[in-house]
Amino acid sequence: MACAMAALLLHGCGRDQPVPAADVRTLMLEQVQPVAQTYWDSVQYVSDSSGSHEIFPRNDAEWQRVETAAKRLGALGEALKTPAYANGRNADWQDFAQGLIDVSKLAAQAAAEKNRDRIFEVGGTIYNVCAACHQTYLPKTATPPPPPSGANAATAR
Repeated sequence: MACAMAALLLHGCGRDQPVPAADVRTLMLEQVQPVAQTYWDSVQYVSDSSGSHEIFPRNDAEWQRVETAAKRLGALGEALKTPAYANGRNADWQDFAQGLIDVSKLAAQAAAEKNRDRIFEVGGTIYNVCAACHQTYLPKTATPPPPPSGANAATAR
């Protein structure tokens, strides 16, 4: 099911499709998190018992997948600014959504340039933008989302 959802999301990533109105939690869990995870997982530095490994896109299709994920994050940021998601929230909601839009442009540029180091760096910025919003809007009883998987968020260069 998760693979089918990811495939469906990535299939539509390159199009300017409207995001259907839904509750924020559903949008985050079903769209924002999987798309951000695609970006985060694209470049990783892993050290394990078999040695050190660098994970990065190896062909044009893989690079395009990363760029598409970045652009999709921007579209989702735009959706978060609409009344369907913003009504009843403080003015900073718009700032957080704009932050996601702005960083998604940097993310798409890094992918278009096939710049692994920049993708890694911008991936951290995406996480920080998301975490800042979550500190304000994630219910205090909820468990915050985990940082990006793999070594992307955990390994310093």
